Amino acid sequence: MRFERITTDPEQMGGLPCICGLRIPVAAVVDMVAEGMTADEIIDAYPDLQPEDIEQGLHRTAESVRERESFLSGWLSEVPRGANITP
Repeated sequence: MRFERITTDPEQMGGLPCICGLRIPVAAVVDMVAEGMTADEIIDAYPDLQPEDIEQGLHRTAESVRERESFLSGWLSEVPRGANITP
């Protein structure tokens, strides 16, 4: 999926994924959804946002989790059984 409303810029917010090039991190929007805020309440808090921004932020986060799980699953399958992997 292509995320046209999500940008990542190393010069902005430390490179965190943000909504539409704004200084609104995707993580902040996801946190608000997790807290039970509706799309209307989130947009009231951040009037520059559009409903599509919230939707793409959630999809981008889901994709990120899938990528991380896939990486860890592949990595863990290569670790010998019984190996101590704690630092």
